[in-house]
Amino acid sequence: MHGSHLLVFLLCYCLSGSHANRVYVHPFNLFAAENVSCETLQTQTSKPLETLPVASLDIEVLTPDSRDQSKLNAQRQNITERTAVLAELLNSLGLRMYQALSNKQPSTNTLLSPVNMYGSLVTLYLGASKKTARPFQLLLGLSSDTDREDCVSLVDGHKVLKTLQSINSLVDDGPQDEITTQVWAFTRQDVQLSEDFIQGTQDFSDKSFIRSMDFSKPQEAEQLVNNFVEKTSDGKVKGIFKDLNSSSDLLFVTSFNFQGNWKTAFQPERTSLQEFHVDETTTVMAPLMTHTGQYHYLNDKVRRCTVVKLSLSKRSYMLLVLPHEGANLHDIESRLHTDMSDWHQSFQEGLLELSLPKFSMSSVTDLHDLLTNMDPEIEAKLLGSQADFSQLSNIKPFTIDKAVNKVLFEMSEEGAEPQDKIQEAGIPLKLSINRPFFFSVIEGESNAILMLGKITNPTL
Repeated sequence: MHGSHLLVFLLCYCLSGSHANRVYVHPFNLFAAENVSCETLQTQTSKPLETLPVASLDIEVLTPDSRDQSKLNAQRQNITERTAVLAELLNSLGLRMYQALSNKQPSTNTLLSPVNMYGSLVTLYLGASKKTARPFQLLLGLSSDTDREDCVSLVDGHKVLKTLQSINSLVDDGPQDEITTQVWAFTRQDVQLSEDFIQGTQDFSDKSFIRSMDFSKPQEAEQLVNNFVEKTSDGKVKGIFKDLNSSSDLLFVTSFNFQGNWKTAFQPERTSLQEFHVDETTTVMAPLMTHTGQYHYLNDKVRRCTVVKLSLSKRSYMLLVLPHEGANLHDIESRLHTDMSDWHQSFQEGLLELSLPKFSMSSVTDLHDLLTNMDPEIEAKLLGSQADFSQLSNIKPFTIDKAVNKVLFEMSEEGAEPQDKIQEAGIPLKLSINRPFFFSVIEGESNAILMLGKITNPTL
């Protein structure tokens, strides 16, 4: 399995004993469909495709799709074991995807949500033919070890998506942090979509919107669909689609919005404009927040970086990785797949005067582009020229023309707990995050990575 070093750099020294002592169960067995057998790739699916009509897009009708709560609440059993296993899989794939994205844009701010990216792929998997399902399961780490070359044993995508949602809901259980996931799918007129896929968009999201529309005038269609997404996302997702095609079959977009609060507030009166060194020759002035308090941190002299752990809600936390002066962020990022398990034993708790830039960023990632950056052959098999989505619609052939992820990450200066008034004893070590750095946001119970990112210029 890719990333057998699993939680890699993640320093998950908070791995609970229950995870560490877990009896190993192959991921496929946890998520396999009922009475699964290896189905020959060439044969048609035994059961007929159940489809549903799709409502036309009306810019005045902004209500989300209605949901059958009994279907959404089913399969919640055994969720704890599943979350730990799924976290390992999505972390591994998320890190590979982040590497591909970061390598493509070495000097720009980068943001990716492994949880959301994984969920997008599983939702699309629900419409894939057996031939295309096979490479999907391989990439997702969900294939059966015992399958022959000419057949595939299918996992239950709904189980996977509900487990992902339960990871997100663990975060929402905190005092302030909040995750909102929305899914939109736009298909051409007179198309019926598979019930499986429609249910999947609901398993994965808090709100979903599936609409049909006329693509024959691409510019008008683009304006209409972008307006609809903007209105139904409370203005948070704007201008998401460009260069639409009159022959489009399906546009797919997900939005993942993380609004976080530090566990302990920064002191607003200590926020000030300070120099941030973008590179050796460029400096910008950025607002840096400051807080003096007890932190878990370590100074890794071998890998030439400092790592700080910041608690967010009850369960999630952020890791900041700051290269030493003169060290290269890209070099540190390129080692994220290698085993850094010694980090979690090396954390020490101490008094820090920590200054870091105010956090708020967003990104848009095109899934076609990202998979191509990872490996053009993967993109061709999953979404491109060799992909077959015969289980997605009553129309054949049926293509996924656009698949886009929008991620929003907002951190306030506030904290869930009031600032400790007691003067901390001792002289604090000063640490200023005033040059490009890497960060990740982790849900502490499952150890799933919610966010991976780097900030090379906080003013952008």
